[in-house]
Amino acid sequence: MNDVKDLTLILRSRFPIVVVETHEEPRALALLDKLARLENQALFVWSAVEGLRRRDNPLAAAPGARKPNPMLDTVGRGMMPDTREIAGALKHIHATSYKGIYVLLDVHPYLREPVILRLIKSTAQEYDKTPRTLVLVGHKIELPEDLRRLCARFDLVLPDAQAIRTMIRDEAHRLVPGSVPGKLKGQQEALDLITQYLVGTCEDDARRLVSQCLSDDGALTMDDVSRVLKFKKQKFGDNSVVDLELETTRLADVAGLENLKRWLTRRRPAFLGDAATLGLDSPKGVLLLGVQGAGKSLAAKAVAGTWGVPLLRLDFATLYNKWLGETERNLRDALKFADTMAPCVLWMDEIEKGVATDRGDGGESRRLLGTILTWMSERRSKVFLVATANDVDALPPELIRKGRFDEIFFVDLPGAGNRARIFEIHLARRKHDPKRFDLGQFSAATEGFSGAEIEQAIVSALYEAHAQNKPLDSSHVLAEISSTRPLSIVMAERIEALRAWAQGRTVPAD
Repeated sequence: MNDVKDLTLILRSRFPIVVVETHEEPRALALLDKLARLENQALFVWSAVEGLRRRDNPLAAAPGARKPNPMLDTVGRGMMPDTREIAGALKHIHATSYKGIYVLLDVHPYLREPVILRLIKSTAQEYDKTPRTLVLVGHKIELPEDLRRLCARFDLVLPDAQAIRTMIRDEAHRLVPGSVPGKLKGQQEALDLITQYLVGTCEDDARRLVSQCLSDDGALTMDDVSRVLKFKKQKFGDNSVVDLELETTRLADVAGLENLKRWLTRRRPAFLGDAATLGLDSPKGVLLLGVQGAGKSLAAKAVAGTWGVPLLRLDFATLYNKWLGETERNLRDALKFADTMAPCVLWMDEIEKGVATDRGDGGESRRLLGTILTWMSERRSKVFLVATANDVDALPPELIRKGRFDEIFFVDLPGAGNRARIFEIHLARRKHDPKRFDLGQFSAATEGFSGAEIEQAIVSALYEAHAQNKPLDSSHVLAEISSTRPLSIVMAERIEALRAWAQGRTVPAD
């Protein structure tokens, strides 16, 4: 982690305002303490509870430093007079000629007030006369337009996999009596998964979770993996546009798609290993284009399940926000979170709904597309992008040009053999022996059905059998099939047009 180096560089660049967005306020303050000592600067902190106080006296302790200001020393760590209110604190900072770092905690609710805005702006504009750096710390800070050019943003580095693993071993040594430093009780697979899933979690949360996992039995097991996943689901799934999908599957449980399976199997070692040793870039991702219900979403889940990495789903429905600029911010946060979770699979479901550039949204979708394209071309993290789409006409040409994705696969309706396999999978999943049913007859009767339509036929047949108080048999399934009009009939023209477009432009998934 290069937090000290990066923040020092920002301060030495003479930005009058620095924005630190974080939930780890104690860690941010500790970092500023350390930096103030290294830079021989005074550090002041304001909060609505304690007013403006001098947090430490770095100049007095620094070897060879100038003698500190006696007037400020008489105040010591006590609150500066008339600084409990933010306006009073900013007036004090603006009036003083004492240079230093002035930290304002939770100042974001006040940034729309004209007086507060004027005081911050005036102090920032006089930086060349008196170097006073205002550091705004909070969980979410949106600066007015006229302050943005005066500020730099700084993000605390989240612990990577190596830091997480070191933290786990340190906590084990601290919590487990008799443990040997560097050795850990439990399952290696559990350690690997917990390490992987804690990447992207702030340091305090990660340490608390590790302590919780180790406190009951002193070891890491697969039960602890579920605990960590539940935490991440609650933390990032409920309040974020990125949903951590807990239910994945494997390619072996997906009927058909043999070309896609072969392609993914051959690239797995390069993605999980070190592709650079082969002179290659890590696999970047695929676009799955095809008929609705044909298995694109299932394939996305199967990639993560087979490769053994987390699956993140970007929900475009929750991405859009009515406030100007908030949607792009949501997307940047989502992509940043995916980078911190690497290696992982990022699933953008129905991507055309998020980046269709013909929407009357004032250019917002165009800006989103630009953000996604920039991230796709510049990212170096091991995030494998699986984008799924149903409507090729809504896809911007910039997204599907050669080089954006490693490959574009077309997922068509399943053939006869794959339809029989889909029936077998869904019957077995619901505790019914597939051998009791004529799968060949089912397959022949479902010409033009998608995998989703086949599954729904089985579900409806189970409801009907239950209503009749009878065991499920072939007649129930065939009756539901005969009453279903598949999408290939209802929207035959659109599906044929999609197939015609895909011919020669994409690789058949099967």
